[in-house]
Amino acid sequence: MDMRILLIKLSAIGDVVHTLPSLAALRKRYPDAHLSWLVDEAASDLLCPHPMLDEVIIYPRRRFGQLGGDLRQWPRLIKELRNFINHLRNQSYDVVIDFQGLLKSGILTGISRGKCKLGFAKGREGSSIFLTDKLPRYDPDEHAVLRYLRLTSYLDADVREPEFPLDIGKADTEKMAQLLKDTGAGESRILCLNPGATWETKRWTPRGFAEVADCCFERWNMTAIIVGGPGDKGLASDIAMFTKHPVIDFTGLTSLRTLAALYQRTEVVVSTDTGPMHLAAATGAPVVALFGPTAPWRTGPFGRKQQVIRLGLQCSPCFKRHCPEPKCMVDISPEQVIKAVGKIRKTGRPGD
Repeated sequence: MDMRILLIKLSAIGDVVHTLPSLAALRKRYPDAHLSWLVDEAASDLLCPHPMLDEVIIYPRRRFGQLGGDLRQWPRLIKELRNFINHLRNQSYDVVIDFQGLLKSGILTGISRGKCKLGFAKGREGSSIFLTDKLPRYDPDEHAVLRYLRLTSYLDADVREPEFPLDIGKADTEKMAQLLKDTGAGESRILCLNPGATWETKRWTPRGFAEVADCCFERWNMTAIIVGGPGDKGLASDIAMFTKHPVIDFTGLTSLRTLAALYQRTEVVVSTDTGPMHLAAATGAPVVALFGPTAPWRTGPFGRKQQVIRLGLQCSPCFKRHCPEPKCMVDISPEQVIKAVGKIRKTGRPGD
């Protein structure tokens, strides 16, 4: 009987991207195995479908949250929770890997039926109590990609050369090409700006992004495209307000797959520390990543084509979501970013 393996990595987008090399390594080591992945709906677009996976199980966190917020919907919530748990329990796995290491993933690991339940010892929120096989506690300063690969190597997989198997299909590429054509950027050299971030402390200034966009247009004839979710439209408007040259607003217009297709077509991506930044690095796009409250050695863009800009203030990294004076980000100068773009565009794309 073929081996059955369940990967549990629910969210967020960047974390799912960081786990893709483990998926690739497992598929190479066990080409005939049945590989399943339990993932939050928000990041499921990267995995549904995926040629290396036999099954994607979506954890409907948002749906459960909506039902739980209304007492009248609790009977429906209980029914849907029961159905989800039964679906998970009806499967039998040889190995369940908890890549998340949080209480929610630990509970799901405990619910699932697996002979071996693998993760790190002393997991956060007590998650490791649900494990049968525990690796020594990880070094928090180890990059997330390498940390997850250590779990994979426990199963005798070759992890020496991490690969990011993004499944970007012809339909995604064609959709993005049409979107570029419709906005007049079909033949342009593209600079992607990703200004959004869930933490307000991770954000750079709209005026800074605007100055970078104008300079890249004037020096290298690069058209700036602002990307992000629907909630980033205000940021895009603020950036456009400060620019001398037109910029294109793609916020809210792309799925994760079409965004990846755009990154494959992009000359340089300038981004805050956020999930789409990791997606850009995974596509092989050169990335200039702006870091302040977080640690790039833990969660920086993974790869050789990347430039990290970090001021290295004494208080950084603080890992705070709110700060009355976020100098670590605000004080990054447009000149620093422009210099990094100039450096990476010379070495980042063939033919430059």
